Amino acid sequence: MGQRTPLYDLHLALGAKMVDFGGWDMPLHYGSQVEEHHQVRSDCGVFDVSHMTVIDIDGAQATPWLRQLLANDVARLSEPGKALYSTLLNEQGGVIDDLLVYRCEDGYRLVANAATRAKDLAWLNARANGFEVQVRERPELAKLAIQGPHARQKVAKLVNAARAELIRELEPFHGRSDGDWFVARTGYTGEDGLEIILPAAQVADFFNDLVGAGIAPSGLGARDTLRLEAGMNLYGQDTDEAHSPLTSNLASSIAWEPTDREFIGRPALEREKAAGVQLKLVGLVLEERGVLRAHQVVRIAEIGEGEITSGSFSPTLSKAIALARVPVATADRAEVEIRGKWYPVRVVKPTFVRHGKTLI
Repeated sequence: MGQRTPLYDLHLALGAKMVDFGGWDMPLHYGSQVEEHHQVRSDCGVFDVSHMTVIDIDGAQATPWLRQLLANDVARLSEPGKALYSTLLNEQGGVIDDLLVYRCEDGYRLVANAATRAKDLAWLNARANGFEVQVRERPELAKLAIQGPHARQKVAKLVNAARAELIRELEPFHGRSDGDWFVARTGYTGEDGLEIILPAAQVADFFNDLVGAGIAPSGLGARDTLRLEAGMNLYGQDTDEAHSPLTSNLASSIAWEPTDREFIGRPALEREKAAGVQLKLVGLVLEERGVLRAHQVVRIAEIGEGEITSGSFSPTLSKAIALARVPVATADRAEVEIRGKWYPVRVVKPTFVRHGKTLI
């Protein structure tokens, strides 16, 4: 038996197919993964993401400490409410985790991956020595993601007037507290929407309100195909400690300026840049019938080989798509080995669908 979120019994009552995900018992789907995917793209759906790790950072030296710890620069968060995406790197420039950082009134809130919880907390706590900083995990909180073009409009009708106004005014990549709720306009699907962190004791009632209002409960299956279409990495597949952000399509998670900000992993990244980055993460589209899966070999004529990191059927495009790490000289064509045969694929920028629009 794995760890369970506060909504475990409710998932069972709704007919969810439960699976192990990083040591957590989580809903894969509630009947049809494809229908849940389309519901989020066309309307909205709600995901239980209470397995994710919420960590609050405060103390007089929280800002300089995080500026050393993260590849992105929290000094960019000039006022409470702003958010940024960052990577947490080891000394070799490999990615320990990717996470969201929110600037709060009294410090910062980090939202990290579930599977990396233990190593993230160990890394943070080991490097807090000598700094006036407090690292507080918040296991008493739950988290829901309500995603889709109508998500904010529908949620605003279910909350009190102050929270409805907050939702209407909230800008993309911002998060604000209202009492014991934290409401952010962020997500992992390529659609507009909200991520709401709230006390675990309140989450079942609110989840029921959302489902009762016609917001479809959605599982990890749809979450994976949605994020893949949006070109968003999955930690442990597209991103890991063996690869730097420069080879993982995560260069935007690095703040190189100011040049005198020394963060963990910076020297290794600078050496990699100076030597010439050898690999890149690209998108693949299979034009023929077939399935693209992680670890399939990618062959690029006269250049070399790479490997698929994530692959699936795209419900929006009705094609098999993938993310793949390939030699940096790779252009627009390649081949993938599927069951001993080679199939041609188109190489594209690794964002296939965003805000309901096809980008390839």
